[in-house]
Amino acid sequence: MATTKPFISSSFSYETLEEKLDVKPKGESLSIGIPTETSFNENRIPLTPEAVSVLIANGHEVVIESKAGMGSNYSDNDYSEAGARIIYDKKEIFNCNVIVKSAPVSEEDCEFLKPNTNIISPIHMAIMKKSILEKMMAKKVTAISFENLKDDSGHNPIVRSMSEIAGSAVMLIAGQYLSNANNGKGVLVGGISGIPPTKVIIIGAGIVGEYAARTALALGANVKVFDNSIYRLKRLQNNIGVRMWTSVIEPKILSKQLKTCDVAIGALSGAAGRTPVVVSEDMVSNMRAGAVIVDVSIDHGGCFETSSVTSHEKPIFSKYDVIHYCVPNIPSGFARTASQAISNVLMPLLLETGEDGGIDNIVWNKTNVRSGVYLFKGSLTNFYLSEMFDLKYTDLNLLIASRR
Repeated sequence: MATTKPFISSSFSYETLEEKLDVKPKGESLSIGIPTETSFNENRIPLTPEAVSVLIANGHEVVIESKAGMGSNYSDNDYSEAGARIIYDKKEIFNCNVIVKSAPVSEEDCEFLKPNTNIISPIHMAIMKKSILEKMMAKKVTAISFENLKDDSGHNPIVRSMSEIAGSAVMLIAGQYLSNANNGKGVLVGGISGIPPTKVIIIGAGIVGEYAARTALALGANVKVFDNSIYRLKRLQNNIGVRMWTSVIEPKILSKQLKTCDVAIGALSGAAGRTPVVVSEDMVSNMRAGAVIVDVSIDHGGCFETSSVTSHEKPIFSKYDVIHYCVPNIPSGFARTASQAISNVLMPLLLETGEDGGIDNIVWNKTNVRSGVYLFKGSLTNFYLSEMFDLKYTDLNLLIASRR
């Protein structure tokens, strides 16, 4: 059977299709508004004057409400010298296209919100209200929670910084309430030559637990750490570089150690909602008179059964002769340091947002930023919030892809 040769016409030409690449958009000048925070115990500000001067030098506008920096000891003069515009009417702040806050969005903020505003703020799940979410959705707001923002290594830089501050602060707080000045039992945290060291129990071996252990060891205390994650206990020991006394959270062992301790730190994280209560009222009643409990987990309900929320104005109460310090948002008590830590993350993010041509483009270009987006143009993109309030969930990746 004869085979016919394939016929190739010279009129055909075969070319590869061009690959479509994202063309980087031109930069955009951002208008950034910082309102004064009225939330309980909130003294921090999201951008320091130094960060503001960098943003303004890069062509962005920063508008700040008068006295917004007072809690962190930054004056209006500090901000005006950095180039910010000081405003006395909160409503005017919300004319900016990017609102940056150090406290969650409140009912009052919702009244001032303009349609299609972009907000960068924390989102405390425990105190979030459905009504606030619905108002933001109705106004087609894009909202980024800064505690869920990830860096290039996949960690949450702001949460880590706040945890480092809280962890370092708890031993200073405990020392304050062990001293005679605050009617404590007159014990020096750590101890000196010839006197047995004070005993510190830390429940939770996360970042807060690690930094609390570092500070306690540096002061010379005897430190014992409890956590149900062997990985976290190993990591803590490796990071500190000392073979410490560690244990899983076993009630009998924990109860025995609490009976003889001077300081107990609650540093369990409430990643899945409320922190589990691991120290019962009975355990607390058997503790030494004058011992100090610092419950850092109070932000998520607390891990001591006897804990109840206190404020920076009235930080302690006594139960079973044990001093309880249960102030939520401990970093806000060290507001200047905390503000600098938040500003160190947000200022480069805002610069990059301007270079990329706005929030929509940074969300498209940087997958790290997507982890923080819980509302996009009014659509709820956080699965936990949709489950919590029975609201419609939309996948963010599909949303942004459909807009390209």
